[in-house]
Amino acid sequence: MSDHIPDLTKMVSDTPRTDENEFDWVTASFARKLERQLNAANERIKRLEEAGDVLCAAAAFMGWHMEIEKWNKSKEAKP
Repeated sequence: MSDHIPDLTKMVSDTPRTDENEFDWVTASFARKLERQLNAANERIKRLEEAGDVLCAAAAFMGWHMEIEKWNKSKEAKP
């Protein structure tokens, strides 16, 4: 266990794995791994959105219009 206090003035990177290799060439195997992970994440997001849309259709019959609106807004907020 480290008793080091982190520097709170430093920005946290959104690409920590590639930052570790900042001055190295990225290997093809590393790039393939990242691409496979990205594709898997995008596929999972697609399935979750499809399931959410089905649930919203069912929720409309139950009068959950505010929740449906929240769901639709959250889908629009893609990066």
